[in-house]
Amino acid sequence: MSRNFLVVDPEEGMPVLKGLASPARVSMLKLLHEKGPLNVNEIADVLDLPQSSVSTNVQILEEAGLIRTETQRARKGNQKVCHSVYDEVLVVFKKEIKETEPDAIEVSMPLGLYTSFEVTAPCGLCSADGIVGLLDVPDTFLDPDRMKAALIWFTRGYVEYQFPNNARLANTGIREVEFVMELSSEVPGTSADWPSDITLTINGVDIGTWTSPGDFGDKRGVLTPDWWKLKGSQYGKLKSFRINDDGSFVDGLRISNVKLAELRLDQHHSIRLRIGVRDDARHPGGINIFGRGFGNYDQDILLRLKTR
Repeated sequence: MSRNFLVVDPEEGMPVLKGLASPARVSMLKLLHEKGPLNVNEIADVLDLPQSSVSTNVQILEEAGLIRTETQRARKGNQKVCHSVYDEVLVVFKKEIKETEPDAIEVSMPLGLYTSFEVTAPCGLCSADGIVGLLDVPDTFLDPDRMKAALIWFTRGYVEYQFPNNARLANTGIREVEFVMELSSEVPGTSADWPSDITLTINGVDIGTWTSPGDFGDKRGVLTPDWWKLKGSQYGKLKSFRINDDGSFVDGLRISNVKLAELRLDQHHSIRLRIGVRDDARHPGGINIFGRGFGNYDQDILLRLKTR
């Protein structure tokens, strides 16, 4: 199952907020989401709105990036067909952003703030207080309480996060990108010998695969809450993925020859990180991603940009 989300910071996403600030435009978005692509006349007929009003609102929604349109031939001239872009819009305040060194910028991404996903069971989410939604039901990854997630697991597929490219906003170059996160394999129960190939993709480019040795449950994680059963996954390995002008590395060991320039970060306002287990993985052993309140490290997914 694949879903697309838009994450909006209200301080920077005024066009999107304007697009949502009209009952007529909200009705149009809901209609396109439920019915699929429609032309302007069809939208006007279903919602009983003047065609001129629909055309004006379509332009506002298109400028906000909430819909996309394409011109197609009709029996009389051309018609504009409107497509829904996002399944869900999340309005959140600015993520935790801080400078840790004179030449580094850090962004901490909450585990549940993924912008798209496609997962297969067994899968689930939980917060530090309890299970979120239903176990082994991929639709649970749409539950609003996912925002509280401290542990995510699934067998195949991915979750994708959209980080702000603050170096580009500051008009400064990047010499290295680093992602730090706590990861393990996923098996019913636990097994220290359960390899899984976990692949990272940045802005659509596969930077490489790290093979997790197992799903660790020999002892309770330092932060793992007492209610979590001992037989379940307890903690992971804290892994550092770095991409620079020399290639891509995990904990200093090369995993591929993908270099920083291939990510084209200077052309993107955001940095899209996809974490997943491929269908064709040699070791398809699932994945656990640990966040604040679970595992051994009190952190979510950390992005560190080292600037030039």
